[in-house]
Amino acid sequence: IPLPLSVSDPSAPQEGPGPVACLADGPPITSASLDTLIQNLVPTADYYPEKAYVFTFLLSARLFIPPPELLARVCELCIKQQQLDQSPLDTAKVRKFGPKILQLLTEWTETFPTDFRDEKMVGHLKDIIHRIAPCDEAYWKTLNQVLQKLSQRLALMSQGEESIVKVSLNASSISDKLVAFKTKPPPIQKDMLSICNDPYTLAQQLTHVELEHLSHIGPEEFVQAFVQKDPLDGTQPCFGDQKKKTTNLEAYVRWFNRLCYLVATEICMPAKKKQRATVIEFFIDVARECFNIGNFNSLMAIISGMNMSPVSRLKKTWGKAKTAKFFILEHQMDPTGNFYNYRTALRGAAHRSQTANSNRERIVIPFFSLLIKDIYFLNEGCANRLPNGHVNFEKFVELARQVGEFMTWKQVECPFEVDRAILHYLHTAPIFSEDGLYLASYESESPENQVEKDRWKALRSNVLGKT
Repeated sequence: IPLPLSVSDPSAPQEGPGPVACLADGPPITSASLDTLIQNLVPTADYYPEKAYVFTFLLSARLFIPPPELLARVCELCIKQQQLDQSPLDTAKVRKFGPKILQLLTEWTETFPTDFRDEKMVGHLKDIIHRIAPCDEAYWKTLNQVLQKLSQRLALMSQGEESIVKVSLNASSISDKLVAFKTKPPPIQKDMLSICNDPYTLAQQLTHVELEHLSHIGPEEFVQAFVQKDPLDGTQPCFGDQKKKTTNLEAYVRWFNRLCYLVATEICMPAKKKQRATVIEFFIDVARECFNIGNFNSLMAIISGMNMSPVSRLKKTWGKAKTAKFFILEHQMDPTGNFYNYRTALRGAAHRSQTANSNRERIVIPFFSLLIKDIYFLNEGCANRLPNGHVNFEKFVELARQVGEFMTWKQVECPFEVDRAILHYLHTAPIFSEDGLYLASYESESPENQVEKDRWKALRSNVLGKT
């Protein structure tokens, strides 16, 4: 059972992830007015909110008040409570208060740096430090260090985001006409096995891609997903006329879809049944290695790709493949009981991560679409406000628990050596559309009924321009 939050010295060690937020010296919060929650965020000379409360409230408050307005409110309360608009200042009092407000602002910039892309945020930050600086010039030095670190981080984030979004958009290249290559030996199109024939190595490189994507997803993107009609539908706007702020999340979902289609393409492409069976066995072994690493997102993408109808209908091919390990993996990711088997395995990986002695054992990459769905249904099942107008804070404590756990997992540094050739192939290899997959499937194993025959004829006409 997680421990309740309480007032603590900012220099004291903080509790681990998942504590229950509560007001100072009180029971865990279940609900409170927005004003009360904002007041509880504001440090004083003798009080500093628990780190878990800061994270929970800064994460969820943006559903009720924009970050610049929230910071303005915090600064106004600080000015009023500490009498920072008076002259002369109470130096002794301000010197006790100064380190605490600096800590709050530092935590905010480190945990939610994208909030400070808004110039108003930086303006509020500078204003409050300007008011306390006469009592200790060191406050300016600390602020400059915070701003310098923030500026560097935002620059790196922008570069990374542009790169990963560009890759994810370009990677959706579709080459259905490659189906024609099936009849032209030797094959013109490169395949995965010619780039990498070792399942463990490919699983390692997939883990690189996953962790790279995760590193760019900020906690605030989960809250943006709250207001989308479908959390996996990137067409839904966030916060009315505000710009979409789920770019990295959407890029990650596109990567998952690409990997599904890449696996299916690799299986449907070979002209010979034995080659297709070899590819199936290879990806079964890759999936198993992903499971062992703790990379559940790539595991699920591979299983999903192998279960796509154009692949699953290849009965003669599957008959040639050794599939016992595949059915064991399918069982682990079975959706029955709200993915009970997967959630059990995830808890095991999380426990291993907490007691790990190396980054290799710390890797936990959850099945991301399910995590988003969990958060979406948490939102759908619980109101943001109660009938009395209070914020349903109990809901946001649970949100913070789930997001906080994810934030811990995404900070793991990938311990595997990078293989640029494999990564390049994963991001750029052409993939079939659904129609292309069906056409390749029918070209590999003939249609079994009239419906399939009619579809095959239509696909050949549409995709290859044949009649």
